Amino acid sequence: MTDAPVLTPIRPGHEFDQKALQRFLQGQASGFDGELEILQFEGGQSNPTFLLKTANGEYVLRKQPPGELLPSAHQVDREYRVMKALESTEVPVPRMIALENEGTVLGTRFYVMEKVEGRVLTDLQLPDLSPADRRAVYFDLATVLAKLHQVTPETQGLGDYGRPGNYYTRQISRWSRQYEASKTESIEAMDQLMAWLPEHMPDTDEARIVHGDYRLGNVMLHPTEPRIVAVLDWELSTLGHPLADLGYLCMDYHSPGYDGQGLGAIEDLAAHGIPTEAEMLAHYCQATGRDGIENWTFYLVYNLFRSAAIIQGVYKRGLDGNAASAQALEYKEVCRSRSELAWSLVEQAR
Repeated sequence: MTDAPVLTPIRPGHEFDQKALQRFLQGQASGFDGELEILQFEGGQSNPTFLLKTANGEYVLRKQPPGELLPSAHQVDREYRVMKALESTEVPVPRMIALENEGTVLGTRFYVMEKVEGRVLTDLQLPDLSPADRRAVYFDLATVLAKLHQVTPETQGLGDYGRPGNYYTRQISRWSRQYEASKTESIEAMDQLMAWLPEHMPDTDEARIVHGDYRLGNVMLHPTEPRIVAVLDWELSTLGHPLADLGYLCMDYHSPGYDGQGLGAIEDLAAHGIPTEAEMLAHYCQATGRDGIENWTFYLVYNLFRSAAIIQGVYKRGLDGNAASAQALEYKEVCRSRSELAWSLVEQAR
């Protein structure tokens, strides 16, 4: 299914001073003179996203949400910085236009980038594509991820983009705290995972740029070809272990995904045209020169735990009335289901 973006008038609670925005943009780049039409994208669970229509083109604005923010969340300045730094690499990203990092223009931080023409597909089974195109799209997901992980952070001015060393220690601690800050009920599987993960971390300390939310729904495909033209939603990016990104991408083989049915619901992946998990791992390893992956279960379990903690935060913001999307309240059971799936993988590995 090709998902045309759903655009609405700016939703209640997300209004901002449009004239102040136009004055700011006129001082940053040409093309923002005259009438500025603004619509809001449905989705963008963390950072509200808006389409800016001008006489000279279309642009996208991403801003922090209104209301009280959790510590270290909604860092749109980091999104801007990493995409700006990657513009000169083989990683496809939109061109950055402007960053407002003080929160004085619209009340929260925001940035503006050029709108890339293409398709965002969220149904993991890609029902409207041919088997050959499905295979090409999935392998390109692995190829582009490999390109990202081959970028040397220091050469792009990102040597200080994250703290070196102890990546999983810091991440497990961070998402445990975020979960505890937004929990609405007791979930035994989350408690078990918070105890198990620190005891089973891999003994490796690679440091590369990691996206943090790399999946089909966060890339834009060419309008007609099965290839990626832009990687989006970099809010969770940092310096970290590259296999964290790969585990996140491949957990779709085990979980339902954010939208639609997961890949596990497909009885014959080969007939459908989608590579198996083993094929995806082999493709990535070949592209990066890696000689296999040990302790693969950890990377899957870690990502399911992290995803469960993130989605719990989205649900809690929905309860508090300041979520970026009206869909937030639909995620009540997702944290429980993902954490229980993760714990079942632990038990299977035993």
